[in-house]
Amino acid sequence: MLKGIRFKNVFFILLGAGIFAFGLVHFNMQNNLAEGGFTGLTLIIYQKIGINPSYTNLLLNVPLFIIGLKYLGRISFIYTVIGTVGLSVWLWIFERYQFTIQLGDDLMLVALFAGIFVGVGLGIIFRYGGTTGGVDIIARLAHQFLGLGMGRTMFLFDACVIGLSIITYLGYREAMYTLVAVFIGARVIDFMQEGAYAARGAMIISDKNTEIADKIMKEMDRGVTVLRGYGSFTKTDREVLYCVVGKNEIVRLRNVITSVDPHAFVTMSEVHDVLGEGFTHDENKNPIQR
Repeated sequence: MLKGIRFKNVFFILLGAGIFAFGLVHFNMQNNLAEGGFTGLTLIIYQKIGINPSYTNLLLNVPLFIIGLKYLGRISFIYTVIGTVGLSVWLWIFERYQFTIQLGDDLMLVALFAGIFVGVGLGIIFRYGGTTGGVDIIARLAHQFLGLGMGRTMFLFDACVIGLSIITYLGYREAMYTLVAVFIGARVIDFMQEGAYAARGAMIISDKNTEIADKIMKEMDRGVTVLRGYGSFTKTDREVLYCVVGKNEIVRLRNVITSVDPHAFVTMSEVHDVLGEGFTHDENKNPIQR
């Protein structure tokens, strides 16, 4: 049953659930802000009936556990159960041992921190293969099968739940700041999903391509690919170098290029989800532990 389950993933899923729960209790619930997704539904039930969100979170997610098992596989299903149960346990703990964070009734700061805590918490959970159930499962499926950003997918569902919150208990002022918090959370989730391994891809055009490529490989230990290009202005064939480096290596790459050819034409663009040697695998094709 536990084959394929990694302790590291379980640890970070529980950590992310704790961060999420802390923000939900100490920023959303203490300042009467709503939340999207199934978590928002638990807050509606809490406001109207008084049932603890740590309990309703589990009850609402039972049907979706079945969907998660069918479409996400055994390991993802186990991680989802861990994330959902972990969230409920953390909510139970923080609701009983909470403290008041004084922000001077500044709802903008409240919304900012609420979005950051929710985004970071869920971002960590998603990065390590888990969800907290509910809309998280739907968002993960949309990301897996449709390539949609998980944060953006969740934002659409969140808007619907927030609309229901406005109808049931939320004032318009709190609703506006809730939207701010949800938007920030969605952007933080996408950043952690797509930007954590972000690198830079460099296109280099020079009359000294061979020397530049050799120096990059020797001094930076980065691979260089030679592409075949055609100059529209010169009407001649020429080589174009392509190299991917980490964000912290950009200045070093520029120095290497200019030391060989100060007049080289260089463009750099963002690269997400870099896979392969030097990023996710070492020179022996073994996974790099991050």
